[in-house]
Amino acid sequence: MPLRTRAKTSITVARKLIAANDLDAADRAVKAAVVALDAAAQKGVLHPNNAARRKSRIMKRLHQAKSG
Repeated sequence: MPLRTRAKTSITVARKLIAANDLDAADRAVKAAVVALDAAAQKGVLHPNNAARRKSRIMKRLHQAKSG
């Protein structure tokens, strides 16, 4: 499924950028991941709660990296 693949790939990219402490690029990648997850949930590829959980986790990582 292209939507699921896009969502998973964008999450992976965002996590790698957060780990590399490239926070400007990570911010853009997290936004792209949120869009991909929303699209997958809207089309029924992912359960909406699954998409919400993944968005929450990736945003939490980003905010933790920004704060310290």
